[in-house]
Amino acid sequence: MPTFQFEAMDATGQEIKDVIDAPTEEEAQQTIRQMGYFVTRIAQKKQKGAAQMVGGKKKRPMAFGGVSGKALTTFTRQLSILQDAGLPILRSLKILEGQQKPGRLKNALMDVAEEIESGSTLSEAMGKSPRVFNRLYVNMIKAGEAGGALEVILRRLSEFMERSQSLKKKVQGAMIYPIIVILVAVGILTFIMIYIVPVFAKMFEEFDLPLPAATVLLVNISKFLVAKWFLIPLVPICMVLFIKLVCKFRVGRFGWDQFMLKTPIIGGLVEKNILARTTRTLGTLVASGVPILECLNITRETSSNSVFERMYGKVSDAIREGETIAKPLATYSKLKFHPVASFFWAFFAAFPFVLASPLLEKNWYFGLVGGLVAAVLANLWYFIQLQGRIVDDLVVNMVDVGEETGELDTMLFKVADVYDEEVSTLTDGLMKLIEPLLIVFLGGAVGFIVISLFMPLIALIQGLSGGGGKKGGGGGGA
Repeated sequence: MPTFQFEAMDATGQEIKDVIDAPTEEEAQQTIRQMGYFVTRIAQKKQKGAAQMVGGKKKRPMAFGGVSGKALTTFTRQLSILQDAGLPILRSLKILEGQQKPGRLKNALMDVAEEIESGSTLSEAMGKSPRVFNRLYVNMIKAGEAGGALEVILRRLSEFMERSQSLKKKVQGAMIYPIIVILVAVGILTFIMIYIVPVFAKMFEEFDLPLPAATVLLVNISKFLVAKWFLIPLVPICMVLFIKLVCKFRVGRFGWDQFMLKTPIIGGLVEKNILARTTRTLGTLVASGVPILECLNITRETSSNSVFERMYGKVSDAIREGETIAKPLATYSKLKFHPVASFFWAFFAAFPFVLASPLLEKNWYFGLVGGLVAAVLANLWYFIQLQGRIVDDLVVNMVDVGEETGELDTMLFKVADVYDEEVSTLTDGLMKLIEPLLIVFLGGAVGFIVISLFMPLIALIQGLSGGGGKKGGGGGGA
């Protein structure tokens, strides 16, 4: 008869660990309930040599890439529902594993099920698949097991993940429209510059027309793009690779993250998005009973921004020395000057001017001077931005009140709700602002091209009509 190893809780809440013999898992659970215990985990105890008898681990299908946030969120919600229904955790995992498509998540669930069958807890089993279940996930499961409320923790975790996914999708969806419009606009303008403008430039050369400054600039841009067309995709690709290379170093990543947080318009969206995510993460962990230092360490790792990582790390160090959360949160949320961030401000401000200097031909130095002035102004703006903090007084005060009243998790959830709403409002506002800005940009670019081409054309038409009139008058006099 199979032997089942189980963990349960008695009427007083004391944890019980024991084994029981029963024909099936369902009968084992029924027997344990008749004993007056509430089952929290049950698994069949493997006999020695069982792995060899069944041929070892089940064959895993080949898996590429990671696990999408949507798939993991759906799995968590389904597991929460199955636990609420009272199904054993092992049976729940096997049901969900059978529903998964071949991939990394399915393989991870197979591994977790086998670990549980061999006597591991759910958190221990999930901790052995870090590419699927991160520290936040594993620690919340661990807290749920310790408190005997795994189904409650799973429900809370699924709600947290659904909110995070919803916010992420909203931000990503808002960026699709402007990116598509910009790509189409760049494509159209490039086509005009490479194929249309050279035809007009050839015509102007044949008639030996004196060209206005705007037309000269347009023709120079066209010649540059015809000769160096490969720079159109190469420049942005090189910039992305350069940024990734800089971010490989800790100092470089910190400078880039600080630069992004204070970039006009986009910086506000990034900052509020991180605050919404980290405060909700911290609140969820606190509500689940995870120790506060572990909560801060997990929140630091899930912030995805080195500036916030540094801040939460400093707050954690201050708590070890006996401080509360609110005071160090206010102290360490103030930014300091960083040379890499200063470089990025200067680089992105000066880059358009430096890129345009070859188009100015003899006046190329104007581009360099303009780039230098732009770099200085950008760094002045950066110094002004250093006066602010990345965590508002609202967050500090709410955390302070939460610590005093013992409802830190509730206050953190309220802060997260406020920032979720602000991110949503800011995203909607950006969408409404981007559309007219793109129209103005396209209108200005097309208008510049049309005016630059038609100014010499009008002069040419006037010259031809004037020349024709003189010839006609001379013939009448004869």
